[in-house]
Amino acid sequence: MLDDLRNGSDNPLLNLGFNIPFESLQPAHVEPAVKELLELSRRNLEAIEDESAPPTYENTLARMDTATERLELVMTVVGHVESVMTTPELREVYNKVRPEVSAFWASIPLRPKLWQRLKAFADTPEAKALTGARARFLHKTLEQFRREGADLPPAEKQRLEAISRELSELTSRFSQNVVAETAAYEKYVTDESRLKGLPEAAKQRAREDAKSRGRDGFRFTLQAPSLIPLLTYCDDAELRRELQMVSESRATTGEHANPPLINRILQLRQEQAQLLGFENFADLVLADRMAKKGEVARRFVDDLSQRCQAAFEAERKALHEFRKQLEGPGAPELERWDISYYAEKQRQALYAFESEQLRPYFPLDRVVGGLFETARRLYGVEVKPNDELGRWHTDVRAYDMFDEQGVKIASFYTDFFPRESKRDGAWMNNLISGTTAPGSSPIHLGLICANVTPAAPGLPSLLTHQEVETLFHEFGHLLHLCLSKCEVRAQVGTNVAWDFVELPSQIMENWCWEKESLSLFARHHETGEPIPDELLAKMQKARTYREATATKRQLGFATVDLALHVEYQPERDGDVLTYARNVAQRFAVAPLSDNYAMIASFTHLFASSIGYAAGYYSYKWAEVLDADAFTRFRKEGVYNRQVGEAFRRAVLERGDSADPMDLYVEFMGREPKLDALIERAGLAA
Repeated sequence: MLDDLRNGSDNPLLNLGFNIPFESLQPAHVEPAVKELLELSRRNLEAIEDESAPPTYENTLARMDTATERLELVMTVVGHVESVMTTPELREVYNKVRPEVSAFWASIPLRPKLWQRLKAFADTPEAKALTGARARFLHKTLEQFRREGADLPPAEKQRLEAISRELSELTSRFSQNVVAETAAYEKYVTDESRLKGLPEAAKQRAREDAKSRGRDGFRFTLQAPSLIPLLTYCDDAELRRELQMVSESRATTGEHANPPLINRILQLRQEQAQLLGFENFADLVLADRMAKKGEVARRFVDDLSQRCQAAFEAERKALHEFRKQLEGPGAPELERWDISYYAEKQRQALYAFESEQLRPYFPLDRVVGGLFETARRLYGVEVKPNDELGRWHTDVRAYDMFDEQGVKIASFYTDFFPRESKRDGAWMNNLISGTTAPGSSPIHLGLICANVTPAAPGLPSLLTHQEVETLFHEFGHLLHLCLSKCEVRAQVGTNVAWDFVELPSQIMENWCWEKESLSLFARHHETGEPIPDELLAKMQKARTYREATATKRQLGFATVDLALHVEYQPERDGDVLTYARNVAQRFAVAPLSDNYAMIASFTHLFASSIGYAAGYYSYKWAEVLDADAFTRFRKEGVYNRQVGEAFRRAVLERGDSADPMDLYVEFMGREPKLDALIERAGLAA
């Protein structure tokens, strides 16, 4: 086995094609493959640097676009498998190779000969005559090199590489600590009376979960399909309190403690920013985004927060008053573990609507079919199962996507159910980015993952409406990849500014609310009947229920993020968990307990070197874009093929080949307005 690996030809990671042999990949393959592909990538860059011919687009920029492609694919595949089918062996080897690869990425802009060749090309008549995507690629590459230290002296370049290496190691450990802590917790309840109020389907899943482990009673975990129903419906306040407190304090102590990692990550990010001439990390990462500076992002968050403050206070007061109506004037103030529970009861009282009423109408297979039909009606694409692509788990499904002419444009995987070897949340990833460059294949390969409610005995997988929105959201990201038509690989699909990347995903959520679209797939799993008009009307009326609270929650996360990456100074502000908790308290409905440490499991900020760090505001920023853009669909028809085609041509196909604001204006004819979001959220005065 080892001899085969040294040979290289029998290592599947060195022979990856479109059909990735997930079932054959082993931890022992990773290190030798990465080592060889790092060397190959270095040789590719050296070939550009040592090219004797004068610099041209083809022998410089075009070759840079593909120089590291095989290494990127291998790291994406290995990182993906580690996130969905992790093992101690895979985790160990991934942790070992990731810092070296990150240091390599960071070193590319620091290569003097490569930088000189880029600048030499930029001064040529050919470069000055470039237009469109190629001109943007050149401009952004030059800016990226400058922003990442190309003009720094050698000692500071070495320090940047060291920072990148350490950040990669720390953020990988952060993510794995969260996965380990989430998987480690389990709560068994043997007294069924403690589960009063919990929907029968949730009880049945918990019972089967315990049975599958040879235990009596009911098993609950920190995975969303288990945790959320308990916090929302269970009458036992002590049980709710226990799981809420554990969830909020994950990865704070013991061998999986993340606070020391957070401190070091923040310190390194600030040092990185200052080395590169930026006041703070937010200014560094936002320089290439729509907001441009941390202060602009903060003003956006503060403005939106102020606009919903009065409604937020009114909602908070109304929920406590509602509790007093139920329990008498002496009812205690709300605690964190009470919010979802009483909010759901208040929703039922106000709208005669319980979110669980919708679950029978959202069997997973029908929802997935609705996703595909929505894409067909909007963009003319057809999705068909692919039984030939390799898979990493029996839950995984594979599909092909075809355009209007029947030409295959993409393949993709879906992986929808939780398991203990898989990280929490939902995400999309691109494995292979096809291009329209001469001699290249335009076919893409991507995936979407989620952790939705699995099937129970005698029942299919029945989703909550929120889970349906999650799948539509991630499929929007996937469409951004699958429909991309870009000449430059670095511009394909989701390789756009992070405060623009959520537009294609969040706009898809709108089709989870319209009667016309819901009628396609929201059918009772037993009778096939659509959602009754009365229930649909209640659902739509309840859409803006406590919307100010939901908005403030997201803005709270964004404010904590920006505070940590703009203002926080440990010597002045003290313990990072306490600091973040004090910031978050301004946005909380109930007091945050001393053990509240959400940032210790906030993978958006700390599970990668950049990720959503200093960029969590992007979700609300993109909500402004999606609410405003959807007004055109509402006006001209939610399945208007011409509007869908316009969105496809202006946004989905173009990737990062043009400035995102220009793409938005191309679709809407103007810049975005905040009014549509305020109106949709029911926050208009």
